[in-house]
Amino acid sequence: MRWSRSFIPTLRDNPADAEFRSHQLLIRGGFVRQLAAGIYSYLPLGQRTVLKIIRIIRDEFDEAGAQEFFLPALHPADLWQETGRWADMGENMFRLKDRFGRDMCLGMTHEEVFTEIARKEVRSYKDLPQIWYQIQTKFRDEARPKSGLLRLRQFIMKDSYSFDVDRAGLDRSYDIHHQLYCRIFTRCGLKFVAVEASSGAMGGSQSEEFMVRTEAGEDFVVSCACGYAANLERAVSRLDKISDEPSSGEPRAVSTPGQKTIAEVADFLKVPPTHQIKSLVYIVADKPCLLLVRGDHQLNEAKLMAAARTVLVRPARPEEIRELFGADAGSLGPVGVRNLPILADPELQGRSNMTCGANKDDFHLQGVTPGVHFKAEWADLRAVQAGESCVQCGKPLEIYKAAEVGHIFKLGTKYSQSMGAVVLDAEGKQVPIVMGSYGIGIERILSSAVELYHDDDGIIWPASIAPFSVIITPVNYKDAVKAAADRLYDELRTAGIDVLLDDRMERPGVKFKDADLIGIPYRVVLGAEKLSKGQAELFNRATRQTELIDINTVPSVVRERLQAGGIR
Repeated sequence: MRWSRSFIPTLRDNPADAEFRSHQLLIRGGFVRQLAAGIYSYLPLGQRTVLKIIRIIRDEFDEAGAQEFFLPALHPADLWQETGRWADMGENMFRLKDRFGRDMCLGMTHEEVFTEIARKEVRSYKDLPQIWYQIQTKFRDEARPKSGLLRLRQFIMKDSYSFDVDRAGLDRSYDIHHQLYCRIFTRCGLKFVAVEASSGAMGGSQSEEFMVRTEAGEDFVVSCACGYAANLERAVSRLDKISDEPSSGEPRAVSTPGQKTIAEVADFLKVPPTHQIKSLVYIVADKPCLLLVRGDHQLNEAKLMAAARTVLVRPARPEEIRELFGADAGSLGPVGVRNLPILADPELQGRSNMTCGANKDDFHLQGVTPGVHFKAEWADLRAVQAGESCVQCGKPLEIYKAAEVGHIFKLGTKYSQSMGAVVLDAEGKQVPIVMGSYGIGIERILSSAVELYHDDDGIIWPASIAPFSVIITPVNYKDAVKAAADRLYDELRTAGIDVLLDDRMERPGVKFKDADLIGIPYRVVLGAEKLSKGQAELFNRATRQTELIDINTVPSVVRERLQAGGIR
């Protein structure tokens, strides 16, 4: 490709609304342009990189024997109603009606559609196992799209699905995908880690996320030097046991005028947060629920969603709390609550003589013993905090921000049972198909690579996903330099190397800055003086090192460096 005939609208300044480097550089480099919040157009450079990522994914999945589909983005509501996710997805789902008034949606994912095919076409265990995949546009009506391409409303996903006759088959399919993902992300040049994750609205018994460490990420990873790693939504830790004084008799009410927060009550009553019960009211699937955690702990909403098996959770509004309890937040507690379910974190189990709100403004109760003075269901609700002890080795845990680039789930029979996707097993008995679901975010790979590899001058693409492998930069595109540049351009193209020729009549400094900005791995600089000696300069974008090579060896040297791959 010749630059003079290409559409590469580079910018000198960062966009005012772009906070993270991947967002800034992808716009400045002319890879993408924003159409609306969370909706982007891919310009030629961006599309070339996206297609290279997709090619890597196809290579690996096809080699593993997976079969590619292309399914509709527009879905009838009845499929999602069969699994209950029409309601569970809430406002994140784009919903619409067709001209006949039938409810439709834009697909966030395709479990229902793939299961619909399987239940109609797959009859026997002899037809299994199957791995089906597609690379398709998805839609999610994010309330707060942000971080450029990391949190979008319209995005490209590779989603694949495994179909097996039993759990042992699912285990094999899951392991195949784990290995596929490791190879794909490695080939894309990413530094990643696989962590335990919550299955969330997808359901299932096990899931892992593949994370890239970056401040632009919206997830948090809890990790330990011993190898333990989990999404904060799933992470657990080991806490020291706390000794309590035994309770004597019934809880006693104490006046706490104006004391609402855990810290204020601790100071006023001289009761540390570890000996208090924090009471939170949430609306869970349209029904109020009282949630209890230790006073010094924070609620993890993702764990609440997992415990309640719904994504429809939100904090109750002040007026809702007042109507339910007759008191404001800050004076709430579980004692005497009969009209709504109580869900408590296990760190409160076995405790005694604790302090909580009295469900009366400006009053608290002391001497409260969980399980005696109130009954609750127990579920892991708390967010792990940095410095707590690892459950595996006891060392302090670290928490860092990360971007999710892939997620794999063991769905089990969640979808096949609700949709009637069954097969005959070897004994002739009808059994539900055992499924897995596996996703990769194409834009997340793109953005994560830029977050990992950039400098003050621009992007430093891994060679495998760069829009071009090499750029030829003539210092002055005329006479002998022009002839040499054109000849080298043809030779590289003949050798099957993606090459961009900067044939613009621009100053060398402009060309070098643009080349650095768009991040092409190798730059061949041609000037009259070096050419007179039969030499060219080969510049490595990652190391910023320049070497003089024989101009006749450029194609072979570049091919050798590219075959080495990755960031050099």
